[in-house]
Amino acid sequence: MISKEVIQRLAEEKLADTMFIVEISVSPANAITVTIDSDTGVNIDHCIEMSRFIEHQLDREVEDFSLEVSSPGLTQPFRVLRQYLKNLEKEVEVVTSKGEKLQGVLKSADDSGFTLEISKTTKIDGKKTTEVSVVGFRMDEIKTVKPVITFK
Repeated sequence: MISKEVIQRLAEEKLADTMFIVEISVSPANAITVTIDSDTGVNIDHCIEMSRFIEHQLDREVEDFSLEVSSPGLTQPFRVLRQYLKNLEKEVEVVTSKGEKLQGVLKSADDSGFTLEISKTTKIDGKKTTEVSVVGFRMDEIKTVKPVITFK
């Protein structure tokens, strides 16, 4: 079986400065999946280059494998800190470990947690008022965080 560490080392060799690994998995049947992202976005050419590089470093005569290299989907939850940092000042949806759903602007993030700015509009006596609050979360308090897609 091809080890995850070997694939990680190969992928890191090929990464450009703004790129990073989101996830690597290797099944017992050697089905290899590599998910990469970038601060500036990943296109199909980046995925093809990474796939070809990894494939040329492995020998199918020694061990057969399948390889898939992709970018995280638009609706996929964040998996690594760098995805949080990439999405600072953008709107995200948070599902807490208790099942509560919140939506707001990601203001800061580090290894221990992140802060979210939540705006709530209410109507009082016919006038709309917006109340803004900043809420902090520890990473162990959340189930998922993913970007909100808007067409503005």
